[in-house]
Amino acid sequence: MFTLRGVVSLPVAAHKGGPGHIFGKFIDMFQTWRWFGNTDRTPLTHVRQAGAEGIVTALHHLVSGDVWSPAEIEKRQNEVRSFVDGTPSGLDWVVVESLVVSEAIKQQAGDYRTHFANYRQSLENLAAAGIHTVCYNFMPVIDWTRTHLAWPLAHGGTAMRFDLVDFAVFDIHLLARPGAEKAFTDDMVAQAATRFAAMSGDRKVGLVANIVAGLPGSNEKLTLDQVREHLALYDDISRDRLAQNFIDFLGEIIPTAERLGVRMCCHPDDPPFELLGMPRVMSTHAHIDHVLGAVNSKSNGLTFCSGSLSSRPDNDLLAMIDRFGPKIHFAHLRSVKRDGPAIAGSFFEDEHLAGDTGMVEVVRALMGEEARRRAEGRPDWQIPMRPDHGQDIIDDLGRSGQPGYPTIGRLKGLAELRGVMAAVEAGAMTATMTGAP
Repeated sequence: MFTLRGVVSLPVAAHKGGPGHIFGKFIDMFQTWRWFGNTDRTPLTHVRQAGAEGIVTALHHLVSGDVWSPAEIEKRQNEVRSFVDGTPSGLDWVVVESLVVSEAIKQQAGDYRTHFANYRQSLENLAAAGIHTVCYNFMPVIDWTRTHLAWPLAHGGTAMRFDLVDFAVFDIHLLARPGAEKAFTDDMVAQAATRFAAMSGDRKVGLVANIVAGLPGSNEKLTLDQVREHLALYDDISRDRLAQNFIDFLGEIIPTAERLGVRMCCHPDDPPFELLGMPRVMSTHAHIDHVLGAVNSKSNGLTFCSGSLSSRPDNDLLAMIDRFGPKIHFAHLRSVKRDGPAIAGSFFEDEHLAGDTGMVEVVRALMGEEARRRAEGRPDWQIPMRPDHGQDIIDDLGRSGQPGYPTIGRLKGLAELRGVMAAVEAGAMTATMTGAP
């Protein structure tokens, strides 16, 4: 029996069953699906039909800083394990995304020490329920940021997009952040002024709603005034101080995670550059190296988000996998297409095998890391992955699902990724048979 601790137990021979598995050496990544609960427009029957093997979810209805109780965790587990008609789904909750780090912890203000204790207790309760992989992020105020949630594509579908000019419109003219112009080039400021003058009232309202949507899947939605209030709390927090607050948080919770066998995996900043004058601490190779090295533990790891990282052109994804591979505990596989070579620039969510991410080589490298771990004898050698985001296509259009999480777009992405994994495994099988390096 192969065991991915806290996730699943399957006979190796039964897993996938493709010819590459005869050698017992190259088994593909564990395929998961993000699900927001029974209100999700993608029912679990569709998740199973898409071919996913496990569920990534969270207790989105709880306020950040509160304890996740055993009863609430069990309730969500039971929802995952059964279809709405009560029949077994064959699925289980395998990765938490996200156990939110409160703003009090990020700022080290207010009840942040109580929030440390509550976070540790939540980890205790999750581990007791058999859940051992926890994704989170350390982005101030706003989670992932997009200016368009349904940007029209040539094929008739839509995608999420971050447009830097539109973001400048928001920052300078709608949020009216003092000194916002200094964050953009003179040309960008001029473009933003022209675009703002031509922008309809509906587009202005929609732009604000898209950017301040808060945490996806949660009930924490921010108004413009609340954004201004939150930003003011970071006036005296430099990048170095935020990084130290992050390390202090890790120092508080990683010993508990290590004792419990919990794999903590921080998601990179999305997008991976400074926004709204706030610092970023998980955007680059150097940032990640600093954070993982400061609290050096097998439980202090990374969520490898190929789309977030590749939206910054100076991030070398393959070098990151090579450097941080042993601490990659979870993978988000998505691709973006950048508008140009700027470090802070516009991009949209492309098809999974298109864009600037280089998905085939990323998957190959991650599977190589799995093979290395397995040869090393690590019980957690298999990396859970999910097809992240996706374009709205076919019946996704008009479904009004969770932004970034269409049913058919993700199904297409998972199918494409599964094809890449099968090709990588077939190549590994051929190499094994021929003795090729």
